[in-house]
Amino acid sequence: MRIEIVAVGTELLLGQIADTNSQWLGEHLAALGVASHFHQAVGDNHDRIVLALRTALARSDGIIVCGGLGPTHDDITRDAIAEVMNVPLVRDEDVVAKIRTMFSSRGREMPESNLRQADVPNGAAIIVQTKGTAPGLICPVGHKVVYAVPGVPYEMSDMFERAIAPDLQKRMAERGEIEGTIVSRVIRTWGMSESGLGETLAEYIATQDDDAAAGTVAGTATVAFLASGIEGIKVRVTVRSADEDTAMALLDEHEAEVRAILTAAAGDVVFGIDDEAIEDAVARALATDGLTLGLAESLTGGLAASRLVNVPGASSWFRGSVVSYASEVKFDVLGVPVGPVVSEDAARAMADGARRVLGSDVGLSITGVAGPAEQDGQPVGTVFVGLARPGHDTEAFGFNVPGDRARVRQYATIAALDLLRRNLG
Repeated sequence: MRIEIVAVGTELLLGQIADTNSQWLGEHLAALGVASHFHQAVGDNHDRIVLALRTALARSDGIIVCGGLGPTHDDITRDAIAEVMNVPLVRDEDVVAKIRTMFSSRGREMPESNLRQADVPNGAAIIVQTKGTAPGLICPVGHKVVYAVPGVPYEMSDMFERAIAPDLQKRMAERGEIEGTIVSRVIRTWGMSESGLGETLAEYIATQDDDAAAGTVAGTATVAFLASGIEGIKVRVTVRSADEDTAMALLDEHEAEVRAILTAAAGDVVFGIDDEAIEDAVARALATDGLTLGLAESLTGGLAASRLVNVPGASSWFRGSVVSYASEVKFDVLGVPVGPVVSEDAARAMADGARRVLGSDVGLSITGVAGPAEQDGQPVGTVFVGLARPGHDTEAFGFNVPGDRARVRQYATIAALDLLRRNLG
């Protein structure tokens, strides 16, 4: 079964808010084994909403429309659906009573404009509202269906789980479709380009495509690359199976295969899975070894510390950070010898100083040039990272990162944390 998502709201087209509803719905439809090949966004214009709905119905089995069910003049999704259904809007007095009760329970009088939310396309079923005022709708259009839900995310998700998901499962059973589960896993990497990842995994991807084309779908995976800027490159692996347990087992197999291919080609480039950020990987490595960490930050100005304290329980392994932005702080607090502060020597001295001043097992330092002008004869984008740890000589690593001032600082942060991750354990 194919369901298309149509997000309604001019604010989406203007970039004033992000369309998180379509993302959420896509993920949860996949978990039901429902395909979603198209997503649309359309402004608050009656004719364009009608066109979007008719286009979606022409190529899909149903639609989930998000937004445009409010009480104001630009909330016209109900009207557009009624036109597509070729039926009038009918005011539902039960809905009116529920909205009035909701307002009175809060000590307020219902504005007359809220009556619009009780207008329902004739023949549609109502999804009862439990968190706001606008009810949802289940609207038959021939043998297809249009679901309409509010654009408020928690109202949308509540209606999906209570009403839309069960209705979809019922329709799939009536169609004789075998219910399945589509699950994905995101493998997060740092240190390879998108093209480099693509070339490295090309043979594996071709094998999956060949198996799928030959009809050997069971066990095959689809792969996509998601370039995520300062968060690295994500490799999304997706499989479909009859049940979730089998699908998750398949994901484990494919993840292991992808990891093995990438490790053989480029070393330890995988730092996390799904929502795991680089700071989670650092925390895991430090906790495993029972080590504490102290930072000395110059060009990153505390960004690395800020990321690390995002991790719950960071106080057990993170001692703190000396933001030694001024050269004098490097000299007087961290004991860096007077001289150029954008250098390997300065990075090593900063790491040693962080370890000493903060009383940590490991010292990590970051110095460099964020711009707009060069410093100490080094061009913008130059970064030096120092690492002091038990049983090793203090080391320094130099590299260059691209971008403007903000991106240089962000790239330097994740690169330094990834370097720390790779050198622990």
